[in-house]
Amino acid sequence: MAVDVLLGLQWGDEGKGKIVDVLTQNYDIIARFQGGPNAGHTLEFEGYKHVLHTIPSGVFHPNSKNIIGNGVVIDPVIFKKEIDNLLAHDVKVDEVLQISRKAHLILPSHRLLDAASEAAKGKNKIGSTLKGIGPTYMDKTGRNGLRVGDIELPDFKERYDALVAKHIQILNHFEGFEYNLAEIEGTWFAAIDFLRERTLIDSEHLIHQALRNGKTILAEGAQGSLLDLDFGSYPFVTSSTTTCAGSCTGLGIAPNKIRKVFGIFKAYCTRVGSGPFPTELFDENGAMLAKKGHEFGATTGRPRRCGWIDLPALKYVIDINGVTDLIMMKSDVLSGMKTIKVCTSYNYKGTEIDYLPYRIDEKLLSPVYTELSGWEEDITTLENFDEAPQNLKNYVAYLQKELGVPITVVSVGPDRKQTINLEKEAAV
Repeated sequence: MAVDVLLGLQWGDEGKGKIVDVLTQNYDIIARFQGGPNAGHTLEFEGYKHVLHTIPSGVFHPNSKNIIGNGVVIDPVIFKKEIDNLLAHDVKVDEVLQISRKAHLILPSHRLLDAASEAAKGKNKIGSTLKGIGPTYMDKTGRNGLRVGDIELPDFKERYDALVAKHIQILNHFEGFEYNLAEIEGTWFAAIDFLRERTLIDSEHLIHQALRNGKTILAEGAQGSLLDLDFGSYPFVTSSTTTCAGSCTGLGIAPNKIRKVFGIFKAYCTRVGSGPFPTELFDENGAMLAKKGHEFGATTGRPRRCGWIDLPALKYVIDINGVTDLIMMKSDVLSGMKTIKVCTSYNYKGTEIDYLPYRIDEKLLSPVYTELSGWEEDITTLENFDEAPQNLKNYVAYLQKELGVPITVVSVGPDRKQTINLEKEAAV
């Protein structure tokens, strides 16, 4: 069987967790392929709100296996807290969760390095979540990292001490940065013991075996394509490959095994942290989107910057990812707006262009908008798209035409039930 990939098309926070949860019933395996606890995938159902950081979003379905792939970085402390929270809700985590031995570990000293580096940047800071993600990936590419499989080795503590010694040498160069590593190591080693008791696997072998046995796999991405290390708004990006290519390197899947690519985007746009944002709003519309959309980071709690949807940026990531199906989230947040603006091109250095250039600095670029009529109706109880307000239908049709890819799902609220499958409706 083939693998389907699900990923975000903006700067993250698009609603991937909810859609993975909705789609899980169609798959035997859900596999996270990159990122770490800087991700925050929010799921709401049966009156509860769950936020997952490392664990795949299919964990609530007992008939599906969930794999944390080799491309993910794991903080054992956060991971343990996440599992403890799930166990409190009677989720049979250990029955459905497996962890790649090749996933890298976030050490306490990685978090210290992250904090020291960000503080030293001052006003030029990246907007890191301070979870130690960047330093961990740096050790991975520098061939210094510790992996999950290392915790099974008799000399794990010696390996840990050797890497921490290197980190302390680096920390000594940050003048005035104070820390107490010993204070946080105890909790970390206790979480390592907890991790040893989980199911550790050679994930690529298991995935290949599952494919040969006809199993269906959904590869779950974290963050968003515009945060990709190579193709995002560098240097204000994350440290992993958030595009479709990341599913190959983060799970060991060959490109020719990929079938569908689900691209998720909000009906507007948001961003957390620093970096360029061409369509960002600083007026009452931006404030309304933030308030109505509850736009606060699921991981950091930081307020998200809000703006209109950006078609040149979406077209760019659709091409990079080979998106076959679009999924539009948070349509309900636009209810009540008389006019909705859509960025269709940029004024870039005095010339109008319809693509994402090398730099999207606000000093070089300004958005060009098309205006569409909004809708007043509350759509959160909508169950059938035929009954949707005409202007919502017009908005979806317009985006489909401009982007050249079908919108197959429209979300009208945070709950898993507030999801309209346009493909199913068309087939009836």
